[in-house]
Amino acid sequence: MSRRYFLTSLLSICLSAILWLNAPTAQAMGGKLPAMNQPAPEFTLPTNTGTGQVALADYVGKWIVLYFYPKDFTSGCTLEARRFQQDINKYQRRQTEIVGVSADSIDSHAEFCDSEGLKFPLLADTDGKVSKSYGSWMGIYSMRHSFIIDPQGILRATFTDVNPTAHSREVLTELDRLQSAKT
Repeated sequence: MSRRYFLTSLLSICLSAILWLNAPTAQAMGGKLPAMNQPAPEFTLPTNTGTGQVALADYVGKWIVLYFYPKDFTSGCTLEARRFQQDINKYQRRQTEIVGVSADSIDSHAEFCDSEGLKFPLLADTDGKVSKSYGSWMGIYSMRHSFIIDPQGILRATFTDVNPTAHSREVLTELDRLQSAKT
């Protein structure tokens, strides 16, 4: 190998490393996560259940698990929804409501709820506005994030590294911790 080739290669590697190390950090597409121990971002979204719309204000006086997910009928999203449904009685004993949010339509949510036997509302955030306000938007999909909001509407817990298989258990554990701290 010639000395010139070696020096050119070394210079290229060094320059690449410098550029890579100084690259600006990527910003999350949905913006930053809402602040903990502050009022949760307000929302009103259409749903396939009840009066046709659900708002954060509907849950004053109750704990709420607000979970964002990418798409109805996909394997991870189906598993996550099934786990929440399997544990629904545990949430009800804790005076806690489950609410799911994705960019899917009301009709898609209705089919998903029917096929999976889901007894909690799924909200249609078709333009991503609410997902963005929770820092949970990825271009055209909601990201897999969850939030625990207390009865006064204050954000108490955020989950961003969600494993659909174990997530409901993790949320219940954190909910127990938060509720025991309140008493």
